Amino acid sequence: MNLLHATAVFAAGMAAGGINTIVGSGSLITFPTLLALGQPPVVANVSNNIGLVPGTVTGAYGYREELKGQRGRLLRLATASLTGSVIGGLLLLGLPSAAFNIIVVPLILLALVLVVVQPRLQRWMLRRREGEHRPHGGPMLWVGVLFAGVYGGYFGAAQGIILIAFLGIMLDDELQRINAGKNVLSAVVNGMAAILFILMWLFAGTDISWWSVLLIAGGSTCGGLIGARLGRRIPPLVLRGVIVVVGLVAVANLLLS
Repeated sequence: MNLLHATAVFAAGMAAGGINTIVGSGSLITFPTLLALGQPPVVANVSNNIGLVPGTVTGAYGYREELKGQRGRLLRLATASLTGSVIGGLLLLGLPSAAFNIIVVPLILLALVLVVVQPRLQRWMLRRREGEHRPHGGPMLWVGVLFAGVYGGYFGAAQGIILIAFLGIMLDDELQRINAGKNVLSAVVNGMAAILFILMWLFAGTDISWWSVLLIAGGSTCGGLIGARLGRRIPPLVLRGVIVVVGLVAVANLLLS
C-alpha cells in the first residue's frame, strides 16, 4: 500500500467514524474505498469491520451525557446485539465468498434507501411515540435489535439507521438519547464481530488486511470524536448525498468485478 492509498484509507476511516456517530452509514465510505484499492469483498468487509470498532467506541464516548440513565435498557439490548453479531459474523465466514456479492448488493441498496428516507422515518417515529411511555421497549424491540445485529455482523453499512428506526419506534425518549444508545449498540455489534474475525484469523487463516485495519482504526477514532462534537452542525443533506454517491459506486464495483 503506497502513501496515496494509505492517505485515502485513513481519510475514509475518519469520514466513516464521523458519519457512523451522526447517521450510521460509515461503511458506505470505507468499504468502497477498500474495493477500489483491489481488495476482495470479504477481506474488505472483515478489515473494515475491525478497523471501525475504535470509532464506534469514541462516538459512544462523545455522547456520554445523553447516555445517562440508559444503563439498564442498554445492558438488556446488548445481549441481542451480541447474539445477532455472532450469527451475522458466522454467516459471513461460513457462506461461500461468491455469495457475498449477491447478498451485499441488495444490502447496500437497502442501506441507501434508509439513508434517503431517514428524515421522514424520524418524523414518523416521533409522531408514533407521542403520548406513549416505553422505558425498555419490550420483547419486540429485543428482536429488532437482534435483527440489526445479524445485519451488522454480516455487513455493517446502515446498521445504525436500522437501530435508530427500531429504538425510535419502540422507545419513548428524545432522538439524541436514542442516537447515543444506537452508538453503544453499534459498538457492541462491531466489537463482537471483530473478536470473531480475529479468532478466525488466528485459528482458521481468515484473510485480513491489517494495514487497512490500522489506518481505518486511526481515522475512525478521530472521526468518532469529531462526529460527536459536530453532529448537530453538519447539514444532514450533504452527508446523505455523499453516502448515496459512494454507495452507488460500491454497487457498480461489485457488479462489474
